[in-house]
Amino acid sequence: MESPTSTTIAIDASRLSVRERTGTERYSYELIAALARIDHFNPYLLYSNGLPEALPPLGPNFNLRSLPLPRLWTHARLGPALLRERPGLLFVPAHVIPLLHPPSLVTIHDLGYLTFPEAHTARRRLELDLSTRWNLHAARHVIAISQATKDDLVRSYQVNPERISVIHHGLSADFRPVEDGAALQALRARYNLHAPYFLYVGTIQPRKNLMRLIEAFAQALPAMSHDGATPLLVLAGRQGWLSEAILRRAHELGIASAVRFLGYVPDHELPALLTAAQAFVFPSLYEGFGMPLLEAMACGTPVLTSTSSALPEVAGGAALLVEPTDRAALAAGLVRLASDSALRTNLRHLGFARAAQFTWERCARMTLERLRV
Repeated sequence: MESPTSTTIAIDASRLSVRERTGTERYSYELIAALARIDHFNPYLLYSNGLPEALPPLGPNFNLRSLPLPRLWTHARLGPALLRERPGLLFVPAHVIPLLHPPSLVTIHDLGYLTFPEAHTARRRLELDLSTRWNLHAARHVIAISQATKDDLVRSYQVNPERISVIHHGLSADFRPVEDGAALQALRARYNLHAPYFLYVGTIQPRKNLMRLIEAFAQALPAMSHDGATPLLVLAGRQGWLSEAILRRAHELGIASAVRFLGYVPDHELPALLTAAQAFVFPSLYEGFGMPLLEAMACGTPVLTSTSSALPEVAGGAALLVEPTDRAALAAGLVRLASDSALRTNLRHLGFARAAQFTWERCARMTLERLRV
C-alpha cells in the first residue's frame, strides 16, 4: 500500500498580527493552534503581514513567512509569494483570497454589511460585498461558521449549497469557572464591581443592540434594586463604529452610575469577569456565530441572548431567548435572571453541557477534511 503524500498548505495568518484579538482574530489563532496539534504530517506555510503579536505552539512542519507591507498586502505580497513557493492549497480563515492563488478554501463569517448596512460606511459596504463575491468565485470550497451564515450566502449570492460546509467554532479550554476567590475579589476591585452585575462582552457598536439593552436595563432597575443594592450593567469591549451615542445613553437616562464601560478586556481576564457575573447578556441584532455565548456558558454564567441570526443555533436551548427589538421583553428577561435563582441554576447546567460540544480540535479536523477534498 502506498503511503499518503503530503500537501503543502498555505494559510493567510495576517490576523495573528493583531494585538487585541476579537472574533475573527481568535478564530484564526485558535484554528491554527488546533491544526498544529492534530496534523504533524502536512507541511504548512503561515504568511503574515509582519511579525505576529503572538504565535500558538507550532510543530516543525509549520513555517512562518513574514511579509510586511502597510497597504494592499494580500494582492501585492501574499499573492506573489504563493506564486513563487507554489503550495498545493491555500486556506484563508478571515480575509480575502489574493488574485494569484492555488486551489483555495475560505471562511466567511457573516454578512452583517447586508443585514445591518447602517453599521458600515458606503465604501466599506462596497468593499465587503466585492470581496465576498470574489471569495465565492475564487474558492474551491467555502466554510460558513453557522447554518445561519450559509443560509445568508445561498439567499443573497445564490451560491450552490453543496459548495458550502458549516463548521462551527471551537471553544478555548481557558474558559472555565474561576474558583479562586482571591482572584475574583481582585478582579472586582480592579474594575470596581462591588455589586451583582450583568455582563456584555463585545465591540461597542449599534449592531450589538446596546442602546436598547441600556434602555431595558433602566426600565428593569426598579424591579431589581432592593435592600439598598443596585445591580450594574457592565459592557466590556473596544469602541466601534457609531459608539458615541451608546456611551451617552446611560447619562441621558440618569443611570450612569449603574452602567460601566470597561473598554477592551484582555483575554486572560475574561474567565474571571464571566465567572463573577450574575448573568451574561448578548442581545445582538445579528451575529454570524456568537462565540461569547459559549465562553460565558463554559464559565458557568447564565446567558440571555437574541432570537436573531445564528444566536439560537449556538445557544442550543441553553439560554434565555428574547426578541432583540422588544425592549419590554428584554427588560423582563433581565428581571427574571436577577430574581429567579432556579432559572440561573438550570441555565448554568445547560450551558456547561452545551459549551462542551464545541472544541477547536473538532473544528480543525473538519476544516482539514475540506482542505483534502
